[in-house]
Amino acid sequence: MLELNIKGIVQEKQWEKENFILPKFDREAVTNATKDNPTWIHFGAGNIFRSFPAALQQTLLNEGKADKGIIVAEGYDYEIIEKINNIHDDLSLMVILKANGTIEKTVIGSIVESLTVDSDNTKDFERLKEIFRSPSLQIVSFTITEKGYSLVDKDEKFVPRVIEDFNNGPNKPKSYMGKLATLCYERYINGKKPIALVSMDNCSHNGTKLYNAVSTFAKQWVDNGKVESGFMDYVNNPSSVSFPWSMIDKITPRPDDSVKDMLIKSGFSDVEPIITNKNTYVASFTNAEETEYLVIEDAFPNGRPCLEDAGVKFTDKHTVDCVEKMKVCTCLNPLHTALAVFGCLLSYTEIYKEMRDSELKALVEKIGYVEGLPVVVNPGIINPKDFIDEVLTKRIPNPFMPDTPQRIATDTSQKMSIRFGETIKEYMNSPELEVSDLKFIPLVIAGWCRYLLGVDDNGEKFVISPDPMLSMLKEHLQGVELGQKGPFHEQLNPILSNEKIFGVNLYEVDLGKLIETYFEEMVDAKGAVRATLKNYLHNS
Repeated sequence: MLELNIKGIVQEKQWEKENFILPKFDREAVTNATKDNPTWIHFGAGNIFRSFPAALQQTLLNEGKADKGIIVAEGYDYEIIEKINNIHDDLSLMVILKANGTIEKTVIGSIVESLTVDSDNTKDFERLKEIFRSPSLQIVSFTITEKGYSLVDKDEKFVPRVIEDFNNGPNKPKSYMGKLATLCYERYINGKKPIALVSMDNCSHNGTKLYNAVSTFAKQWVDNGKVESGFMDYVNNPSSVSFPWSMIDKITPRPDDSVKDMLIKSGFSDVEPIITNKNTYVASFTNAEETEYLVIEDAFPNGRPCLEDAGVKFTDKHTVDCVEKMKVCTCLNPLHTALAVFGCLLSYTEIYKEMRDSELKALVEKIGYVEGLPVVVNPGIINPKDFIDEVLTKRIPNPFMPDTPQRIATDTSQKMSIRFGETIKEYMNSPELEVSDLKFIPLVIAGWCRYLLGVDDNGEKFVISPDPMLSMLKEHLQGVELGQKGPFHEQLNPILSNEKIFGVNLYEVDLGKLIETYFEEMVDAKGAVRATLKNYLHNS
């Protein structure tokens, strides 16, 4: 059996016989060098990190272009470190699922130390402080989801643990951003050393979200007399602390049973995933698509790894913004959300199969090519038309990518303003385009409202994916049932007029009534969702 640990990977011939690719560098030497003089620490030990940034650094290590690995810190679910990283000596297996049906199995060894971001764990938190004091540290990166940067609740009020941290200062912080601010302050009081804090999360202007969180803590602590006044100047000086924007794109669904079965046949042991107490689904392996993009604003006051040699595109902030908007607002994420919403309503459990559905395929083509592409600013480094082509012909239809509409439908209320609201705004501000030309984006919004009823097109109940606004949204739609006749203005008005959800009041831009009409048609009877799609997609 092939065991994923330091002792196990010594059996090189056994791994190579089953076509596993092993690290090609001296991991012990890299581990020692990293612990002595760390250059990169990453927060968030999930699948996207193990399948992308960690793999990029492994490429540099294999080619002799780096001599340090990555230290990973997990601040949300400590069980990942205990039950995955520690057991496997920080090794991970990355399985790339290619559209042509072939697979690539790579043991990732670039992660050389793992810690919990737990201020109650004295050993780990003191080690984190030691790392942040190190002059060699260049980059602190993050994949902690957009929610990880938030300091407030749904009413825009600071959450209790953040208020507690404001009052206590950098002493046993409890909130995620409070812990990060504490570590940054540790770096400040030990020489004001420069550092880049790089969000790699899939959200708009991610660097600014991170800056807002850290600077809010700095200001509160200075105002409360908890830290030196110069800490605020340190955080606000890009030559000391930078917050580069980035755009990341790689689909890494949760570990799949078909991949697990394939690994077992290859003699790979310990493939059973664990579900933590926080409902994180994680395994010793990750499965991911081959296509990947990482574009980062080149703002690193203490230097950086030469990740351009591993395919990362470094550029200016404006170009990152254009690439990010291209992907998040028009060319990928809106298409995914459309498939997620209607996939759940039409009882699909695999995204790729939806691209074999003539109505759903037509829907995402209309959203991407017809309604999205006209407002895309070409970033120059990636062609938008080529990007959509790749998404619709290679990436989403990949039958070997075990992604689900149910996963993608998670937190949809938090995604609407970016994935659709930004395009609506562009239409509002364009002298050549009219908001009234939008027909298919409103159809998706209506579909999402229909989805919130938790009843599919056959009249069967399904579990709505987690969403922080779900209870409020369901309350507004209370009493609406399949087969009921409209109008539903009273129920839909508080949702469609909510600028926090869509970025605009949909009634004020004259889309509210159209969305209500679509919704009424989709609620009319069993099969009405399919009938509505057919009507508007084949008669447009």
